[in-house]
Amino acid sequence: MDRPRKVLISGASIAGPALAHWLDRYGFEVTVVEKASALRGGGYAVDIRGTAREVVERMGLLPQLRAAHVDSRRISFVDADGALIGALNPEALTGSDEGLDLEVRRGDLADALSGAVGDRVEFLFGDSIAALHDDGDRVDVTFVSGARRTFDLVVGADGLHSNTRRLVMGPEEPFHRYLGFTFAGFTLPNDLGLSHEAVAWNVPGRSAVLNAHEPTEPVHGFLNFARATPPFEAFRDPRAQRDLVAAMFPEQTWQVPRMVAAMREADDLFFDVVSQIHLPSWSRGRVVLAGDAAHATSFMSGQGSSVSLVGAYVLAGELATHADHTAAFAAYERTLRPFAEQNQALAGTDGGAVTPRTQEALDARDALLRGEAAWPADAQRAAHSSLALPHYRRAEDSVSAA
Repeated sequence: MDRPRKVLISGASIAGPALAHWLDRYGFEVTVVEKASALRGGGYAVDIRGTAREVVERMGLLPQLRAAHVDSRRISFVDADGALIGALNPEALTGSDEGLDLEVRRGDLADALSGAVGDRVEFLFGDSIAALHDDGDRVDVTFVSGARRTFDLVVGADGLHSNTRRLVMGPEEPFHRYLGFTFAGFTLPNDLGLSHEAVAWNVPGRSAVLNAHEPTEPVHGFLNFARATPPFEAFRDPRAQRDLVAAMFPEQTWQVPRMVAAMREADDLFFDVVSQIHLPSWSRGRVVLAGDAAHATSFMSGQGSSVSLVGAYVLAGELATHADHTAAFAAYERTLRPFAEQNQALAGTDGGAVTPRTQEALDARDALLRGEAAWPADAQRAAHSSLALPHYRRAEDSVSAA
């Protein structure tokens, strides 16, 4: 059996470019297809913690990402009337290691990852996979553009609502675990002059959050609310999304009216559910899933980007180590699944500290804030670093050494 060398990756967010970097380093011929017209720039900040920090260090990107660190210094909480309850260091809430773990804009991370491969990896923007045919020896791919190409392997790194997963494993619903919240994210002017901080307004089951990096930049607004069932009827209707969110935030207090108005006019609205993906297997034949397509942890875990970076490293390493892709996929899943599941477990259905579901939970959080008690972050920190990162050798290197 010829060793698979030609790999198509669907998705150019985080897992896709990270995987492309490692596969390129191991000598694979890599193509990345992305339905967007270009890499997404700017964006809200994502965290790189624990084991993932070691991955970017091995990539040689740690100095670049350290320079891009946004350095959030506090998160403040206000009550239903907008009065300050208390504030804390974000690391106390997230379980990050202060001074070690990273928080970078999503666009800065994407730029660093894609820049690491330069022109050695082919990127196809403005296109996506329309059909796949795996005949056991290769995968014939038809793109939406009409182009047809053949690859040894295909990787779906195309997110929570993965098209690749749908094509090879069927509809999303059996694998989708809804955590009971829906949210809208968007940018708006930084009228409060916030700097390196977040402010969260709360009532039970709902939160309005302003997250700022530099005081001269727009802030990222998030409107998050509990809902018994996912609003599937709104997914393909932007007007219905805006109407639903606005109806959930009728309050005329604090910054809520301004945020709702900005949400209605935003040209960068991102509307989705807080959900995870739980699959019995991450591969089928010559197609394998990576990142959120395989094991979405949800933003309530704070670990989606970190687990995606670690997963990309492990998948590429196993493909480099094993001559047979079936053995590589099995080893990838065996190594990564416990880590992914531990980090998925960080996201409960109670809304956490930012969006407590009940008045009782909200009162308990506020008591912690007022008493400056330590937040229970040890379990989070343990999950962030629960995988000892393997060192990989290419299969041909192992043969040569023998």
